[in-house]
Amino acid sequence: MDSYEMLDNIREHSFIVARVAETIVSGLQLPKDQESLPADIDLVLAGALLHDIAKTKCLDGSCQHAEEGMLICSEHDYPEVGKIVNEHVIMSSFRRDEYRRGHFPAREIIYYADKRVRHNEIVPLSQRLDYIIDKYSGGKATIIQRIRDNFALCLELESYLFSFLPFDPADLADKVNPAPFSDS
Repeated sequence: MDSYEMLDNIREHSFIVARVAETIVSGLQLPKDQESLPADIDLVLAGALLHDIAKTKCLDGSCQHAEEGMLICSEHDYPEVGKIVNEHVIMSSFRRDEYRRGHFPAREIIYYADKRVRHNEIVPLSQRLDYIIDKYSGGKATIIQRIRDNFALCLELESYLFSFLPFDPADLADKVNPAPFSDS
């Protein structure tokens, strides 16, 4: 984070995304006969902490932060984290059958966690949607529709995730550990 001059507000956002992701992974109650294991918590935390590693660099519009973040992670020999970082804005595939069975890889956990955190606050998806449309659409109907389509998938993912969690989406903020991550 220091090497890539991550701004303090982006760093704080990343820490909260990591806490949300950690809460989801640790809370998942998967069926006993489940063939797939829960997402690797170390991979989830690494992906969450680094999902916006290139955001500061790309604020000037010279690059796409998800793609640039993937390249940064790959340069540092973290290609698996890089794939997650690349898909934290829009996932390349949506695996309903896997989600119905309770299989939620790190990619999905981070994608969802990021959508629930506006700046440094855990918010409902509807509030985050409004913010993203306002901030990134430029009022263009085609971009607004793409954002809405992406959030429709996120809302569907939320329903699958919370069918395996012992609390509701509205209770997520109360379940997240408020202790900060070490900044070193």
